[in-house]
Amino acid sequence: MKMTVRMKIFAMGLLLLIVGNAISLTTQVYTGGLFDQFQREQIDANYLSATPEEQIEILKSYFLDKMELNVLLRASFFVTIGLSFSFWISGVLTLPLKKLIAAIERVAQGDLNVKVPVDTKDEYGKVSQTFNDMTFRLREAEEARRRLVADVAHELRTPLSIMQLKLENYQQAGHHVPPEMLLRIHDEVIRMSLLVDDLHVLSLVEAGRLSLGRKPLDLTVHLERIVDDLKYEAEENGLDIRLYTISRPVTVMADARRITQVFFNLLTNAIRYTPRGGKITVEIEDRVVDRNAFFARVSVIDTGIGIPAEHLLHLFDRFYRVDEARSRHTGGTGLGLSIAHHFVRAHGGFIRVASQPDEGTIFTVYLPIGNDN
Repeated sequence: MKMTVRMKIFAMGLLLLIVGNAISLTTQVYTGGLFDQFQREQIDANYLSATPEEQIEILKSYFLDKMELNVLLRASFFVTIGLSFSFWISGVLTLPLKKLIAAIERVAQGDLNVKVPVDTKDEYGKVSQTFNDMTFRLREAEEARRRLVADVAHELRTPLSIMQLKLENYQQAGHHVPPEMLLRIHDEVIRMSLLVDDLHVLSLVEAGRLSLGRKPLDLTVHLERIVDDLKYEAEENGLDIRLYTISRPVTVMADARRITQVFFNLLTNAIRYTPRGGKITVEIEDRVVDRNAFFARVSVIDTGIGIPAEHLLHLFDRFYRVDEARSRHTGGTGLGLSIAHHFVRAHGGFIRVASQPDEGTIFTVYLPIGNDN
């Protein structure tokens, strides 16, 4: 059984009580021995012939002489024990705090690689482990921040460089800027605007500040509209896109605009990475039990190029792209899956993904439903 700090303090107090009782017991034994010694040495004819007041004075003088040195030794012993005990208990209680304070000071100076040794399983051990977990999350957050800054700088640098180069060339040549060149520059401006909008939305949802206008939403009808909107793009790419639903409505409490963005992102990805002649299927299931709760489950299944297993864990990270096929020119801003992931989480659901290279990918969205649905 592991010792908590309270149990350690109780054990220390119990030890002090035992020491005090031992001193009291030895004092009683020593006092009894003094009475026996006084009886042998002092009680004689002279003592018995003395008055009661004189007998008391003789007894008092004898005991004071005998106990003066003993009391001094016992007091010194007790004070030594008390000071040693106080020093010991203060070390037990403050040493882990000193280690933690030193680590906190290093974190305050910007050192996030500090780690406090977890030597015990008591409250101090829990605090140390929690501190280590906190610094680990801080390191992850700092690394994510650095990656984000680098990614945003990279994403913005390319369209800005293109616009700057084209404008400088036309300015130096002194030629009139043709409309088609303005359209190319406008496309880059739109790309940057979309990137900034996506980053703004992501920052809101990650901070828990994204407002959701939740209303009853029939997923069957809603997905029919989304698939119908994307059917022309799919057919242009030589793809067959179909929706399979159940006969009754599948109703969830959701923000229709955000859910639309989730499935648009998933379906446009499926269209983008499925070769001509492929197939995209959307399936809806009602009242699926997972994690002891009821969900509506929507699966987006494609026969595309697939995703290697080592990339699946990072698929919902910002700006994460699997390979050259998913470059900024063919893969959008690189934020679509991250946005979809966070939108679904904001609704209390989650997304799972399964994929095999050259065999296709399945994204499965789980949205919570009530038991009365």
